[in-house]
Amino acid sequence: MSTRAVIPGAVGLCLGLAWAFAVPARGAEPAPADPFAPARNRMVERHLVERGIKNPRVLEAFRTVPRHRFLPPETLRHAYDDESIPIGLGQTITPPFDVAFMTEALDPKPTDKVFEVGTGSGYQAAILSRLVKDVYSVEIHETLSKRASEVLKEVGATNVHTRVGDGYAGWPEEAPFDAIIVTCAPRKIPPPLIEQLKEGGRMVIPLGGRFNQTVYHVTKQNGKLITKELRPTLFVPMTGRAQREAAGTQEKEKP
Repeated sequence: MSTRAVIPGAVGLCLGLAWAFAVPARGAEPAPADPFAPARNRMVERHLVERGIKNPRVLEAFRTVPRHRFLPPETLRHAYDDESIPIGLGQTITPPFDVAFMTEALDPKPTDKVFEVGTGSGYQAAILSRLVKDVYSVEIHETLSKRASEVLKEVGATNVHTRVGDGYAGWPEEAPFDAIIVTCAPRKIPPPLIEQLKEGGRMVIPLGGRFNQTVYHVTKQNGKLITKELRPTLFVPMTGRAQREAAGTQEKEKP
């Protein structure tokens, strides 16, 4: 144990200085505490870190983005549980682990231009906004798109660009994209997304039927796709053209 001399009066001086810096200046409003911060940090440790999410930039994004802001008020008590929550029109907000898993698999870079199919609540886009240069997100439901756009602006995700449309068609005016993430499940990769993915680009997409889906990591090399199965999953089916094509395929397969 080490010892050090104490100068008379120094203790009082230090306490006085500490008190002076601890008390806000007159007229200054103290920064409001975020009552959801402890729950958000628990979510990150319990549902992300303990289940294998390692990318420090991804983890920091989840610590800072307020998931509760993207939820209906009546569901706030479940805001930081690892579960999907209905947001209306048959859509849900994806559980935090699934969002983190797909985000980490996408390997987002600070210079990336990313396209997202299915804005939904806006939470995935908000996470990406902390990790990449620009996010372009399409939502087929106008009501959800409008609500998500408003919340994204409120939380400072000013580099997220949204519009209403069928994500199957991509966003050709802004292509090519460094990375594409799809938050609904078609049966096969929409050809426009392949075309709009930059050479060397990455895509993370769930594929399959209503109750039998797998998340795939896709890279584009020399114009060809290299796919890798990642894990089983369960997302809402992709609607619009993908849904019509799936229905047509099922009709043809009937005996």
